[in-house]
Amino acid sequence: MAAKVSIPEFQATALDDIPGIASAARGAFRVHKTKKLEWRQLQLRKLYWAMEDYQPQLLAALMQDLHKSDFESILMELDWVKKDCLFMLDHLEKFAKDEKLGSPHVPATYSFMKFRVRKEPLGAVLIIGPYNFPVQLLLAPLIGAIGAGCTAVLKPSELTPACAMVIKEMVEKTLDTSAIAVVNGAIPETNALMNEKWDKIFFTGSAAVGTIIAKKAAETLTPVVLELGGKNPAFISKNANLALAAKRLLWGKTVNAGQVCLSQNYVLIDKDLVETFITFLNQAYKEMFPKGAQASPDLGRIVNQRHFQRLKKMLDDTRGRIVMGGGMDEADKFIEPTAVLVDSVNDPMMQEESFGPIFSIYPVNSLDEAINVANTVHRTPLSLFSFGSKAEHQRILNEMTSGGATLNDAFFHASVNTVPFGGVGDSGWGAYRGKASFDCFTHFRTISETSSWSEKLIAVRYMPFDMSKLKMLARFTNGKPNFDRNGKVVKGFGYWAAMLCGLGGKSAKGAFVRWMVVLVAHYLYTNGVGN
Repeated sequence: MAAKVSIPEFQATALDDIPGIASAARGAFRVHKTKKLEWRQLQLRKLYWAMEDYQPQLLAALMQDLHKSDFESILMELDWVKKDCLFMLDHLEKFAKDEKLGSPHVPATYSFMKFRVRKEPLGAVLIIGPYNFPVQLLLAPLIGAIGAGCTAVLKPSELTPACAMVIKEMVEKTLDTSAIAVVNGAIPETNALMNEKWDKIFFTGSAAVGTIIAKKAAETLTPVVLELGGKNPAFISKNANLALAAKRLLWGKTVNAGQVCLSQNYVLIDKDLVETFITFLNQAYKEMFPKGAQASPDLGRIVNQRHFQRLKKMLDDTRGRIVMGGGMDEADKFIEPTAVLVDSVNDPMMQEESFGPIFSIYPVNSLDEAINVANTVHRTPLSLFSFGSKAEHQRILNEMTSGGATLNDAFFHASVNTVPFGGVGDSGWGAYRGKASFDCFTHFRTISETSSWSEKLIAVRYMPFDMSKLKMLARFTNGKPNFDRNGKVVKGFGYWAAMLCGLGGKSAKGAFVRWMVVLVAHYLYTNGVGN
């Protein structure tokens, strides 16, 4: 259990203070101190050690808010953030360095103009965190913002008040508060923050709230990243290892008591496998919870009574049959990992995102039917899972769109902190984690530099225009298509030159042979041979 520590009582930030906090973030960016690599590195180092020093308080807060075990909190919240800090520190200089642009981005004709991409921070950003992973999903985007050189205001979820207060204290006591601030509160405080001008807004939460955020941001042309959720499908075919599929999908619904935007909402399974799969599910349940789920010190709880009632209503309204679990205790905000066998895509268990430890099982006659059902229920889920053959995996990936996908497991594609993560369509916009976190808060500014000595090379652009000079320029800069008007590829000079250049080996004599055959090929090509 987490150490006994004192956690301040939740207190919302005064509404009158919020404009000043936002203004301070914008002002801190304007003095350019956050652009210095030394400042960014210092804040990341301080955040790393803050996570270490505040571990007892954070563990206690996560237990108080979500009944998260120390094991789960350390693995999926605290150590995640620390690893993010170290990754960003290890690679920051490389990420922030200007990139020279040469071939194939810049034609050789313009190489003297010194094209490059400069990485610049976007400015003052607002990060709005969710309740399900209140530490990781708030601070991981902050690491990207700091790495990019932005100032930031954090808005933790009010549904996890203990975590919100610990994070506020930790930030204010360890980081540069002139550039990084925390605003606590609920809807009024969020509305006040949204009335301010930001250079980017990063939101993780429900699609309903994400829609409101996007609409409000559009009024000021503010770019947004939306990390939402979705009714995620899992596919199980006759080629699957049923025992492993059952165990791994059940695990996906036990993490954080199923309050994970990535976990499966429903399982599409070949009808001949249903009963065997249910048997394996209950077997896996007994292995994970030998004394029952409620007695387990490892299983979390539903965040509050409102969400408990929402999940309970789904189970009350379903026309399906509970085949695993089903137990609940409202006073304890406990809902047992539960599977429901349904026979209609219109069942509440199929139509609503559970965001909890419950999911449905829907039998299908074929993979065709499974894919059709999944595309009907939610065309762009945040994730999908496939248990079957490689050919089946490939077909599902080809015929379904999702933010990410895991084959033969539950949401492992989102379990590594250094690979990009994000939704698509209704499940979100934008991605972060690893280098993508840096990119998320960065403007890639293309710069060219024209030397005075090159004036004659670019004189063609000046009036009065000369068509003969334009034609000469085109000879150097315009490509020639390798296809005809019907779209058919024509094997011209480029093809034959590439093939012939492979002749002669690596010796000097071979190089001479290659140049000779290229010259011959060019002669043949320009005289119409091979076209």
